Amino acid sequence: MQTGLDRLFTHHLDLLRDRRVGLICSPASVDVIYRHAADLFAACPDVHLTALFGPQHGFRGETQDNMIEWEGWPRDPRLGVPVFSLYGQTRQPTPEMLAEVDILVFDVPDVGTRVYTFIWTMALAMQAAQAQGIPFVVLDRPNPIGGLDIEGAVLEREWASFVGMYPIPMRHAMTVGELARMFNATEGIGCELHVVPMEGWSRPQWFDTTWLPWVMPSPNMPTLDTATVYPGMVLLEGTTLSEGRGTTRPFEIFGAPFIDPYELAAALEPLQLPGVHFRPLWFQPTFNKFAGQVCGGLQLHVQNRNTFRSYRTAVEILKAVRRLYPQERLWREPPYEYVFDRLPFDVIAGQARLRAAIEADADWADIAAADEPALEDFRRRRTAYLLY
Repeated sequence: MQTGLDRLFTHHLDLLRDRRVGLICSPASVDVIYRHAADLFAACPDVHLTALFGPQHGFRGETQDNMIEWEGWPRDPRLGVPVFSLYGQTRQPTPEMLAEVDILVFDVPDVGTRVYTFIWTMALAMQAAQAQGIPFVVLDRPNPIGGLDIEGAVLEREWASFVGMYPIPMRHAMTVGELARMFNATEGIGCELHVVPMEGWSRPQWFDTTWLPWVMPSPNMPTLDTATVYPGMVLLEGTTLSEGRGTTRPFEIFGAPFIDPYELAAALEPLQLPGVHFRPLWFQPTFNKFAGQVCGGLQLHVQNRNTFRSYRTAVEILKAVRRLYPQERLWREPPYEYVFDRLPFDVIAGQARLRAAIEADADWADIAAADEPALEDFRRRRTAYLLY
């Protein structure tokens, strides 16, 4: 199969020919034989690459954690092109950044989860392109966890932030190109949008069935296994529990110094959650929460990714921790992604209802039923924008 980047130079080069091009990319913006988009653009005689933009974690992907003020280098030392950060003092290309740009191209792999910030960088860049009257091109890529299964609550608009600007569920089952089409139409962006589609991808496909190279999209997304558990386990970022940052298995491993691994595993075992096995373990994060401290916890071993539901799994984990350790503070204090006045868990969840349900030890069936009307509306809305 071929991504939008793979097909750009053979089928859609006229979009860029003789234009000054700004490219939003990350280290994972590679073609099928590992060539980076920036190098391909710079080497093409028909394209004039004039600006590079990096999302969260930087153009080179070197910044490890959230909330890093990184302003980039004046020029990339290899390509001699200005580099601008879209995760620093501004998260949207400014008119000054676009002064030498005739067309803006987005080629950043996503992982299929609402809180992953790259799709919101795309939305803000689309707004900037519209304001400057320049076209916006999305080079489409697979949703690595497939294009069928949808999970988690739809974001409520009053909880909009940089980890969720528009009402989509936690696991949205869309590609970046499809999301761009939907955002452009339903959110009133109205830019001149061109999506270069993939060839050979179908909605049931996971990334490891595409034969495309996996390059870490961000420092704490090392493998497809990470992306598989991320739509639910990212909720733990809003808690006092370690979500496994500072280990070699972030989001698959979680815990805290006060957790007895076997006690927690025993509490979860009667639920018989589909597609997953919980293995008790101890770990010592090298950075982030509980750095240098021994934590008890579990590792999620996904045995059947088609039946596994990360979001429900994470909710049941948090309910169990709340029951077992009521004396421990569970919810992390602000800020989160520069939201200073709301609990991080609610910002990530995109609503306050989930936290209340966990505190009340509500049944999963009741939690899911409350989310279903908005999910059904999302399923209906997305249909018009699907490309595959």
